[in-house]
Amino acid sequence: MAVKETTGRVTKRRVRTRANLLDAAFAVFAAKGFGRVSIEEVCEAAGYSRGAFYSNFDSLDELFFALYQQRADLIAEQVSGALALDGPDLDVPAAVDRVTEVLLLDRDWLLVKTDFLVHAARDPAVAQSLLEHRARLREAIADRLSRARGHTELPAVLGDIDGAAHAVVAAYDGVTTQLLLDRDVEHARVWLGQLLTALLTDGSDTSASAHNRT
Repeated sequence: MAVKETTGRVTKRRVRTRANLLDAAFAVFAAKGFGRVSIEEVCEAAGYSRGAFYSNFDSLDELFFALYQQRADLIAEQVSGALALDGPDLDVPAAVDRVTEVLLLDRDWLLVKTDFLVHAARDPAVAQSLLEHRARLREAIADRLSRARGHTELPAVLGDIDGAAHAVVAAYDGVTTQLLLDRDVEHARVWLGQLLTALLTDGSDTSASAHNRT
């Protein structure tokens, strides 16, 4: 029994250490830029030794992917929740409104993600890992759209569910790129809502909620 309790304490301590390292890394990456930060700086910001870092992560790349997975899971959950069917039909404009109200549009995260995208673009192995993470986000969106498709038909121009998921992620990428430059979160949410409504309807399913965003 004593051994189990000790193991439990170690496990909880390790989870807390990992979480603190992720939080500290996020703050340092956002302030200085990924690629301009050393492991020592992350450790100093978190108040840990290099040993604590290496007991949780092999590299800064691995730490970033843990950060990325956190936010990819959050975005997938937000989209899935907003697209949840609450009746016999999916009201796309209303669902889009719910998506754009809650979707993560954090500028510090976008700075970190953009820095890492540039880093990954120059390293094929890192790029492949990032592509796999992005694919999981698209799969989560595609899964939700697929379950909605029996109630609401998607525009034929998107091709298939996979194409629709790619379009949703592309719309998010485009809006967040603009947000990095103009810092206007409110406008980003309006623009994203308009893009998603246009993408996911054939133009005939434009309820008053869609017009209220303009």
